[in-house]
Amino acid sequence: MQLETVTHVRGVWSAPFPDLDSERTLVLCFGSSSFLAESDALHELRGAYPRSVVLGCSSAGEILGDRLQDDSLVVAVARFERTPLRRGWVEMGESQGSLDAGRALAQQLSEPDLHAVFVVSEGLSVNGTELVRGMTEVLGDSVVLTGGLAGDGPRFEQTWVIGQDGPRPNGVAAVGLYGDAVRVGHGSKGGWDIFGPERTVTRSEGNVLYELDGQPALQLYKTYLGERAEGLPATALLFPLAIRTQDSDTQLVRTVLSVDEQAMSMTFAGDVPQGCRAQLMRANFDRLVDGAHAAASLAEPVGADPTDPVLAVAISCVGRRLVLGQRTEDEIEATLEVLPQGTQQVGFYSYGEICPAGVGSCCDLHNQTMTLTTIRETA
Repeated sequence: MQLETVTHVRGVWSAPFPDLDSERTLVLCFGSSSFLAESDALHELRGAYPRSVVLGCSSAGEILGDRLQDDSLVVAVARFERTPLRRGWVEMGESQGSLDAGRALAQQLSEPDLHAVFVVSEGLSVNGTELVRGMTEVLGDSVVLTGGLAGDGPRFEQTWVIGQDGPRPNGVAAVGLYGDAVRVGHGSKGGWDIFGPERTVTRSEGNVLYELDGQPALQLYKTYLGERAEGLPATALLFPLAIRTQDSDTQLVRTVLSVDEQAMSMTFAGDVPQGCRAQLMRANFDRLVDGAHAAASLAEPVGADPTDPVLAVAISCVGRRLVLGQRTEDEIEATLEVLPQGTQQVGFYSYGEICPAGVGSCCDLHNQTMTLTTIRETA
């Protein structure tokens, strides 16, 4: 695998485009929503790689190496030697919800030798849980599925997904990697602290939460947020929700995408099942950075030749960035401290992360995590 990264900042590309265009080239690109909506840079990039699989999305901050950038485009170009690629694309709308979109996308990619799928989705109207469920129904548990939901900074107004025809607002894009030469690792960790009483979800529909312990969910959140409630839905990222079923200790974290003042409800990036247990969380700075370190440890390529190029795709939640503030780069640096020397890292801050909870476990939607996908190819 040949691998190079470039970035576009303040109207200038950092380097000429790597001469790596081919049917087995993957071009990953992430940029701010305003940049993607109006930029000629993305058009130039797509023009340079007409045969390659071009894939990406808008972000709440772009990751390149150990740096955090805004209003930029970060790009990784990987040309594989023995790994076929296939692109997938679906549009979500009234006639096709998240579950059906996931099924349709997976069916485009499904083949006996499919090893892994990396997926990016629009980040505002999608039910990430249903999208992942639809994909895993078709792909099964043997295919590694990772990715994330597009971001729009703290604005929650418009996200974009990049496919072969450019950025679109309602798309879901994926790439399938085939054969036994490719190696894909993954890891996802949080680092938030639980606080307050555990409550029961007494009324919900899919990813819309109406009541906790019989009380309006939005009102409860406003009580904890105090004067910060004026900044909803963005300020709800400071207090994500940990959920678990009654008979399990395994927790998933959910963050808010939108609120409905009239219904006093909150729409989350993934399902909040009725009857499950829920508890508020808050940030612990050191544990958030430790979580990024742990995610990289899980994703670290095992038994890799030190000379093999490794691409790391880092997807971290926008809520982590809002909490960490000036310390945000600490978690980006923490991942590279663990991964093999020379690893090239790109990524973005997201509205949701897609990854198996652990080795051998089913894929799910996560929030408020640092999620790493590592990709390399054996000789």
